[in-house]
Amino acid sequence: MIVHIVMFKFKEENKAFNIAKVKAKLENLEKSIDVLKSIEVGINFNESDRAMDLSLYSTFATEEDLKIYATHEEHLKVVSFIKEVTVESKVVDYILE
Repeated sequence: MIVHIVMFKFKEENKAFNIAKVKAKLENLEKSIDVLKSIEVGINFNESDRAMDLSLYSTFATEEDLKIYATHEEHLKVVSFIKEVTVESKVVDYILE
C-alpha cells in the first residue's frame, strides 16, 4: 500500500473559511477518484510556530494509482484552489508494508 501525506499552511486572509473549504473538497475526491482507497483530512489545533494548518492522509494500492490520482482532473481542480489559498505545503509518500 502507498501512503500519501500532505500538510498545508494557509494564507491569513479568510483562513478558517478556506481551511474548511479545502477539507470538504479533498474529502469529496473519494467519491470521484476510484484509485483513492482512503482519505483522512484533519484541521490542526496546535499553535506552535512549526505547525501546519491542515493535513491530508491518503492511501493507494500502488504507486501507479498515486500517479493517476495526482493527474486526475478532479484532483487538479482542488490543487488549483489550494494553490490560491496556501503559502506552503509539504509532502511525503511511502510504501506501507
